[in-house]
Amino acid sequence: MSGTLYVVSTPIGNLGDLTARASEVLRTVDVVLCEDTRHSRRLLDHVGSQVPAQAYHEHNEARATPGLVARLSAGESMAMVSDAGTPLLSDPGARLVQAALEAGVPVVPVPGASALLAALVASGLDATRFTFHGFLARKGRERREAIAAVGASPYTSVLYEAPGRVGDTLAELAERCGGARPAAVARELTKQFEEVRRGTLGDLAAYYADAAVRGEVVLVVGGRAEDDGAAADPAAVQARARALHDAGASSRDVARALAEEFGLPRNEAYRLAAEGRDQTSGSGSETE
Repeated sequence: MSGTLYVVSTPIGNLGDLTARASEVLRTVDVVLCEDTRHSRRLLDHVGSQVPAQAYHEHNEARATPGLVARLSAGESMAMVSDAGTPLLSDPGARLVQAALEAGVPVVPVPGASALLAALVASGLDATRFTFHGFLARKGRERREAIAAVGASPYTSVLYEAPGRVGDTLAELAERCGGARPAAVARELTKQFEEVRRGTLGDLAAYYADAAVRGEVVLVVGGRAEDDGAAADPAAVQARARALHDAGASSRDVARALAEEFGLPRNEAYRLAAEGRDQTSGSGSETE
């Protein structure tokens, strides 16, 4: 009989947020997989766990996954943790979860702390529906398309950002979404110097243009109002449509994705999906 892979959420700052169930799992599995063994060893010592910690991160996951799945299939149970919060959310782990499921190994979530949810509920913005973007690309088309999607979305957007890039990202968001769009910047959540600064994108961009930012940062941006005048960038929409077509998506799936990501009416999304398909089909006849 196979073992079990537990996906365990750990505190994002305050150790009191570790659940009793998570503590029990960390004490009873055969091995704990973690990004940084030294960092996680402190948590294991805190709960009295003598379980060995093994490094599993973006630099070794491809190499390590087959062996870990073999051990799970042979009956070992493992807990996977990230340095803080919930694994797989802008952290490694998806490869192992997918491989374990394909091998018939049970994958069990052990919920707990999550920076994105903590920031969302403290932001004061609508949490009924939201989109999590993780970390934005630093530059290029992928970054432009993501910012365009935030600007066009009628729903709240949640992003992670490095401290040194908060000011620049807020400025780009303010330019694309409009300076009056409501937003919040959450920093050092659950820690001693926790701060949630709320305001408009314009005000926050101005504040963080010169402010020294430390610690982990989550940006929360309110959705586009129907009358705020923010329209999707046609170039970004068409580029996204071409990328989806290139990946093999049908016109219907492309239209649905464009409508959701850019807040487009259905008819407009279908028109742009068709244009993206035509451009993709005709690209092979062009010469350089």
